[in-house]
Amino acid sequence: MTADRLPDGWRRRTCDEVIRAYAGIARLPTSPGEKRVAAALAERLRGLGYRAGVESVRATSSYALPIGLLSAAGLAAGLLSRYGTRPSPHGGGSYGGARRAAARWGAAVVAAAASAAIADDVAGGARWFRRVALPHRRAHNVVAYGGDPTANRTVVVLAHHDAAPSGVIFDQRVLRWVARHFPAVIAAAKENPPTWWPVILGPALVAVGAASGDRRLGGLGTVITAANLAFLADIGRRPAVPGANDNLSGVAALVCVARALQRDPVSGLRVVLLSAGAEEALQEGIRGFARRHFPDLGSGTCFVNLESVGSGRLALLEGEGPVLMRDYPEPFRRFVAECARDIGVPLLRGLRSRNSTDSEVPRRHGYPVATIVSLDHDKLITHYHLDSDVPDNVDLDSVVSAAELAEAVIRRLAREEPAP
Repeated sequence: MTADRLPDGWRRRTCDEVIRAYAGIARLPTSPGEKRVAAALAERLRGLGYRAGVESVRATSSYALPIGLLSAAGLAAGLLSRYGTRPSPHGGGSYGGARRAAARWGAAVVAAAASAAIADDVAGGARWFRRVALPHRRAHNVVAYGGDPTANRTVVVLAHHDAAPSGVIFDQRVLRWVARHFPAVIAAAKENPPTWWPVILGPALVAVGAASGDRRLGGLGTVITAANLAFLADIGRRPAVPGANDNLSGVAALVCVARALQRDPVSGLRVVLLSAGAEEALQEGIRGFARRHFPDLGSGTCFVNLESVGSGRLALLEGEGPVLMRDYPEPFRRFVAECARDIGVPLLRGLRSRNSTDSEVPRRHGYPVATIVSLDHDKLITHYHLDSDVPDNVDLDSVVSAAELAEAVIRRLAREEPAP
């Protein structure tokens, strides 16, 4: 039986069932719920005939904790710099003046280090602070193998099954007010706001203000850092949202792809289905997958990332970058766009994300990557990191289209290689 002969509407029913099966399980990164969903998903894929299992990888459980600690260090440096930049009543040569100078330069060093470490962390760099200062737990990746095991080319279909905590910072009412009153601004927008820049900027201003003796600049940095710390503390205390769109929609699309390929297999292409854990801790799960599997994947490997595909309108991201924007390789983006055109799936182009996804890890390693997301009429991911991200608020037609597009990419890859 081929995929075309499966019962009408099976993709929609499959997506709905998968999303509802796991949305009620709290799945913070590295949590028992994340592990439970990973085990259930692996069992589901084994039931479809795949060689599937759960791989435990070393990970931290949150981005709020490391970045919150670094912001706290920046705030402490800001308060110290207030003392260090206070005018001395005894003149510059007094012992008190020397202490203030030491405080000022100490604050500058600490704040600069905090700012640099935050930038390194959110951009997916070495993350030395996490490794040194934080306890590590275990994230749980689901890895399943299909397609042609003898093929020398591989496609990795990627999603993530953990869920994020909410927070005041994710409230979308201001953005929707802007969209309602200034639609031309939204129509022209090609990127979302760079939410991590203020987190990096706060301690950076503290450092510059302390080093230069500018109390106003240092005070501004201290206020920004204090606000950032409050937002991070709010996120850190929250439980997981249901995560139906972000990202059980991607998991559901992945399961649809698995079922279609099981009924109508491809030859000439190895297929890896990967649902990563701890994505919401800033890509900790796929970093573990990379350490374990990237050396064996080979150069003929590409990635299709299904990320929050239940908002209504599918989009193919051109690139991402919380700190510096970096595009994905253009030939594979063009290849995916052609597949969408061939099967009649509308696909928004020209958009880039200032948030980070699991795609950034394979991109850093030089693999072709296509990141398929979805947006609503306001160019927002619906119910993003909100408690309202429940199954009833997922656009199932959008999820089905994402699954159909991923399957079309796989089948065309099995026939031909993307043009360089």
